[in-house]
Amino acid sequence: MLRLVLVGIVALLLSSCGSRTGFSQEDGDTLHLQYSSLLTIVRHHGYTQVDIRNPWKEGMLLHTYILVPRQEELPPNLPHGTIIRTPVERAAVFTTVHCSLLNTLGCGENIVAVADLKYIKIPFIQEQVRKGKISDCGNGLSPVVEKIMDVKPEVIMLSPFENSGGYGKLEDIAIPLVECAEYMETSPLARAEWMKFYGMLLGEESQADSLFDVVDKNYQQLKAQAQKTSEGRSVLIDKMVGSVWYVPGGKSTIGQMIKDAGGRYAWKDDDHSGSLSLPFEAVLEKAGDAEVWLYRYSSDHQQSYQELLSEYRGYRQLQAFADRNVYGCNVERSLFYEESPFRPDWLLGDFIQILHPDMTFNIPLRYYQKLNE
Repeated sequence: MLRLVLVGIVALLLSSCGSRTGFSQEDGDTLHLQYSSLLTIVRHHGYTQVDIRNPWKEGMLLHTYILVPRQEELPPNLPHGTIIRTPVERAAVFTTVHCSLLNTLGCGENIVAVADLKYIKIPFIQEQVRKGKISDCGNGLSPVVEKIMDVKPEVIMLSPFENSGGYGKLEDIAIPLVECAEYMETSPLARAEWMKFYGMLLGEESQADSLFDVVDKNYQQLKAQAQKTSEGRSVLIDKMVGSVWYVPGGKSTIGQMIKDAGGRYAWKDDDHSGSLSLPFEAVLEKAGDAEVWLYRYSSDHQQSYQELLSEYRGYRQLQAFADRNVYGCNVERSLFYEESPFRPDWLLGDFIQILHPDMTFNIPLRYYQKLNE
């Protein structure tokens, strides 16, 4: 008898642990996600549970959200998680990419506060801040909490980071923090698929679903087009920042996109979904002979080879530099950061054009431009 009781207790504990981590869903309708490996969305009667897996700790949850329609009473016996009433009508948004997505979904008016305004190049947001309709809360790492509280947002959308040490005073003001971890997905479409979650938050689920269908279809068509041709050129990504070169990992969204574009990438077998910080010598040894070099920069004008060389003399040793096959993406004059995370089909189009110079395209490059002499 005692043995049966102990077995029952163990089973109950295992069951409750499964529910607490969010990886065991015995009832409800699970939303089919085609690509995301971090999101699990389950509809229940009266609420929707959204689990975000921790991308840095295998088997653990980063956060659980319980979305409850605002016109309904809170259901009894809700699972543990952060309750958010939907649709969200007032949001503080700390990243330019999510400001852009909300604007695309027709929810720009829902933004009541932003952080790091100098990095947000969206005309609508800048205008609303000037009019006093959106509050500028300062630095995203240490925002002015009083300004956030003054505008009474229902959620704060921000990006989590590994070993960040938490969110400081933001954790003490009883406003739900929506941890936007989609950048840690391992494929461009998996990252873009998070728009479905954000659409749910904002009451624009149907529009988000329709937009993702367009993105998915375009991306797959471009990928198939690239696969029908011969192998693309080898490519090197980004450049030195201080004393290190942050190289996209083989499992990163950029690493996957290079593969989908039919390009050859020296770190294709690397298993990091983030970036690798390497000295120039390591990059030169592994990818110094890459045929094409793509990098991002911030400037009020298009860079030249001489200007690039003035930043770091070692660049002259790169084959792509010597062959004048360097393409720069000026993030001040393009909407790279605002658009590409949720429109990877547009970025893939650039990659394919650059990596397959023999292919014919009827549209110009959207983000990258070949450097001038």
